[in-house]
This record gives sequence, C-alpha cells and structure tokens, in this order.
Amino acid sequence: MFDTILVANRGEIAVRVIRACHEVGARAVAVYSTADADSAAVRLADEAVHIGGPPARESYLNIPNVVGAAIKSGADAVHPGYGFLSEDPWFAEILTEHGITFIGPPPGVMEQLGDKATARSLMAAAGLPTLPGSAPVATAEEAADAAREVGFPLMIKASAGGGGRGITVVDAPGDLESAFRRTRDDAQMLFGDPTVYLERRVDPARHIEVQIVCDDHGHGVHLGERDCSVQRRNQKLVEESPSPAVDEELRARMGEAAVAGALAVGYRGVGTMEFLLDESGEFWFMECNTRIQVEHPVTEMVTDVDLVAEQLRIAAGEPLSIRQSDVRLRGHAIECRLNAEDPARGFAPTPGRLDVCTPPGGPWVRFDSHCEVGSVVPPHYDSMIAKVIAWAPDRPAALARMARALDETRIGGPGMAVLTDFQRELLDDPRFRRGEHDTGLLASRG
Repeated sequence: MFDTILVANRGEIAVRVIRACHEVGARAVAVYSTADADSAAVRLADEAVHIGGPPARESYLNIPNVVGAAIKSGADAVHPGYGFLSEDPWFAEILTEHGITFIGPPPGVMEQLGDKATARSLMAAAGLPTLPGSAPVATAEEAADAAREVGFPLMIKASAGGGGRGITVVDAPGDLESAFRRTRDDAQMLFGDPTVYLERRVDPARHIEVQIVCDDHGHGVHLGERDCSVQRRNQKLVEESPSPAVDEELRARMGEAAVAGALAVGYRGVGTMEFLLDESGEFWFMECNTRIQVEHPVTEMVTDVDLVAEQLRIAAGEPLSIRQSDVRLRGHAIECRLNAEDPARGFAPTPGRLDVCTPPGGPWVRFDSHCEVGSVVPPHYDSMIAKVIAWAPDRPAALARMARALDETRIGGPGMAVLTDFQRELLDDPRFRRGEHDTGLLASRG
C-alpha cells in the first residue's frame, strides 16, 4: 500500500477519500483553494497544501500546482476523486512521468474512453450493443447527411463531454443546423473541444449504469447496476440500486457486457459503464466514466464493498479482493443529492454560509458531506453539498427510510435554498414510488 496519497479534489469526495486512506494505513494530503482554507478536508488530512485562488482553473484544475503539491508532500499516489482532473489523461501522464501513481485507469485507456465517439466504436468492437450513431461531424452538411442515416429523434453530443453536459436533443430535421452549431459552441466553451457526433435518441428510456472493478491481473467484476433515471437537464438527482426495472437475467447480461468492454480495452480500477434501457428491455452502451461516481455509496450499501479502498488496493498492484461469484446484492439503497439550488428559480445555485446543518440519523442511513454549521458554500464549484443514502431490505422500506431521513435533515442558511424539500416531494410521486419512472419524470412534472 502507498505511504502517502494526495487527494486532488475538494468537498465531500475529498473527505470520503481521506477517510479511506486512513483506514488502509496511508497518510492523506489535501489540496485546497483559498475558498476552501477552512474546509473539513483540510482539517481531516495529515497535511494540506494551498494550490491557488477560488476559481477552479487557478486551483483544482491547475495541473502544475497540483503536481507540485504532490511532489512537495512526497506523495507516491494521487486520488483524483470525481470531476476536475479525474478524467484528464494528460494529468495522469504527468504524474506517471514524475514517478507518482495515478489512482485510475492507464492514461491511454482514459483518453480513448474519454472521447465518447471513440468509446462507442471500441465498445461496439467488443460486442456491446450501441445505438445508431455517426462518426464525428465537422459541418452542418455532414451533420445533415449523418442524420439521414441515424434517424430522428436524435442527440448531438460533445465527444469530450461528460456529466450530462454538451448534449442537444433534436426532434426534427428543421432544428438540426441551429442545434449543431449551438452544441459545437457549447462543446468548445465547456470542454475546449468542439468535436460532436450524432446518436439516435431513445424516449422513453431509463438511465442504467453498471459498476465495474478491474485489476492489473486480468480480473474484472461487476457490482450490479444503479438506476439514475431521475434527472434534470441530464444531471442526476436520485440514484438507487438495484434498479426496479432490471431483473436477474438482464442484470447478468448488462454486467457481463460491461466487464467484457472494460477488459477489451485494458481497463484498470473502478469505473462505470452507462447504458440506456428502453421499455422492451433492450439496452445500449452510452459511455464509460473512468472514475469513482458521485452515486457510488448505493452500490457500497448493497454489496458491502468499499469501492474507494478497492481503488487504492488495485492502484497499489494488488489483485481484486472479490470474484464475481462473491458478489451478492442485498436489499435496496437510495441516494438523494442535496444541492444548494432553488427549484423555484430554475435550480439556480444559492451559495452562502450554513447556519444550520443537522444530518439525519438512525439505522442504515448514511450522510456524506463536508459541511457543518458555519461552512461556506462558495459560488465557484458544483452546488452539491451533501448526499443522503438509505438502505433497507426492500425498495418500499428504503423509500420509507429515506423519507424519514429527509424529514430529519436540516441544512441551509440565509438566502440559501437546498433541495431537501424538493427531494422529499419527489419520493411521493406515484410513478417514482411504483418504480415506473424514466428520464422524463422531472420534465413531465413541470
């Protein structure tokens, strides 16, 4: 195991990784921006290094400063968390050149899977089902030619996209040209790469992702699926495992496909294969996320596998601690994200200082957060400030436990809005309670 691990992130995931480092006997080094000087991650770490000003480009996205912090602290490995530099192959390559282990897949694998169009081709070659789609298109004319093959409705997607961003839905040919230009502009602005491609849209559909874990010894397993269909503007809000739409037979097929795709490209570490599932039970590969996911706790709750600790062990060269025959899904887990956002104002972020932060308690309830009374939620980063996770022997009991946990949760401050009440109301939606929802649930609610 590593002696010292630098955690190249902030917020709740930094806290989560620091705790895992300590549990496996490694020192944890936090990095922090000026805005996060008093953060929980800084207090929990064995050492903390300031890496720049509040804007992410000056700190958490500043590769020279993060690498410099790793060298200065004597770190022999870096855990990137999620977001920021977690899927940046150049960052991983630079660390490798300095003799520092990047806790994630090899840079070349990450680069291939990070390009969504390339990932589609690789997974199709590995035998995974993919939706009708195109190669990258550079002009409106190329997009129109490709659209005739793909068919409508379709999506224009940024090849370098992720996190639900850089996607435009096109329902009719007359909307294609303007959508194409808008998506290219967005892709350039968001990801520094204007490359886009077309893909057939499935509607209605569920968003199902499969957790995979692979080591450097040729072994790979899947840990079941998560249903991430409750979304607003392609951003996930509620996740659960297992999916109410997936039975044992379908779970096995999706899991086997996910592992086959990962092993075909030499994947190493923890990752997620994302699929669309239609009403008939057919599924199609969408993308691969080459990092730990925000929603990983629901998988941990139903499998009893510590995914972050597994990441650390695999990166240190150890073989997987489990085999597929060891994996058993037990009960049901649900996660609700608590974002500092105002639903009444189009989910606008509401940064500020927390004057109350009372987490829920009771059996089989988990509260993942970096916040406490007096914490400042800065405007510079993602608005998620906490996650509530509830487990129970079955889905109805998990819903009841989550409702109780949200009712207990008190978090907010002057001028701040947090999605606690919104999430509580969502649990009472009849379609969600019956497990009959899809990705259009929130849009249909208005």
